[in-house]
Amino acid sequence: MADQRVAVFSSENQVNIPVYPLDVFVTTASGIAQLHGATSLPADALAVLVLLDGKATVGDLEGRLPQVPAEKVRALLRSLLAASFIRAPTIAETDGLLDIDAFLKAAPAGGDERSSGAQLSADREAEKSVPHLERTGYYVSIARQAVKPAATGAKLSVFVVDDDPDVTALVRRLLEAAGFGVQAAATRNEVLGRLNAKPLPDLVILDVTLPDLNGFDVLQKMKTHPVLKAVPVIMLTADTNRESVARGLFAGADGYLTKPFDGAALVAGVRAVLGLST
Repeated sequence: MADQRVAVFSSENQVNIPVYPLDVFVTTASGIAQLHGATSLPADALAVLVLLDGKATVGDLEGRLPQVPAEKVRALLRSLLAASFIRAPTIAETDGLLDIDAFLKAAPAGGDERSSGAQLSADREAEKSVPHLERTGYYVSIARQAVKPAATGAKLSVFVVDDDPDVTALVRRLLEAAGFGVQAAATRNEVLGRLNAKPLPDLVILDVTLPDLNGFDVLQKMKTHPVLKAVPVIMLTADTNRESVARGLFAGADGYLTKPFDGAALVAGVRAVLGLST
C-alpha cells in the first residue's frame, strides 16, 4: 500500500553525510520519542530506529532490511542524523564493543567490507542482544499520526482482536471511557465475520499470537484488500522482538504497542492514528 503520509525529511537534509558499512549509531532522546508516541515518520524510517541498538552496524541494518535498498537505508540514516534522531556513539559507549583481534581474524584478506562487518556484528547480536531482549523485552508505543482525521459525528468503533479476556476487558474499558464503541473477537471465524460485516470498524487493534491465526497474516491480508486496506491497524502484542516491530510497520501497521502497555498511551495512540486531537 502506498504511504500517503508526508515524510519529515527533505532532499536537502545533509545528503553528503558519509555513512559507512561498519558505522554504528545510537538513538537519541528525540528519536526514542518517535517510538513512544505520535509520529509522522514513514515506516522505513521507523523501522531503522527500531533496529538500531547501539551495536548493529550499517551493514547489519542493510541485511536486516531486505525490503529497503542499501542506498536508501543509508539515505534514511543521513536523514535521521540531520533530524537529530540518531547520533554516533561516544567512545565510552563503544568501549569493548569491537574485539579488534576477533575482527582481524574474521575479516578475510581482500574480503568485502560490508559482509565481514555484518557477520561480526551479527555474532555480537547473537551473543549479547538476543539474551538481553529475552530478559527485558523491547518496549514501543508507536502511533503514526493520520494525515486526514476520521469523520466526526457518529461514535467511532474499534475492533479488538485478542484471545486474552483480561486484556480485551481492559482495552474495552479504556476505550469506552474515552468515547469509542468497542467490539471484540478471539478466533479466526469471529475475526472473519466482523471484517465481512458492514459498517467496517474505524480501527482494528490486533494481537499477533492467536489460537488459530497469526496477527501478521491478518494485517497483510487487510492491507492488500481493496476495501480493508483503508482501515488503520494498531498491533497490541507481547511480541517484543525488534524484527517483529519492523515487520509490522512494513506490513502497514499504523501503530505497534508492546505488552504490558500503558492505558493512557493506548488511548493516545488510538486517537493519533484516527487523526483526533490528543
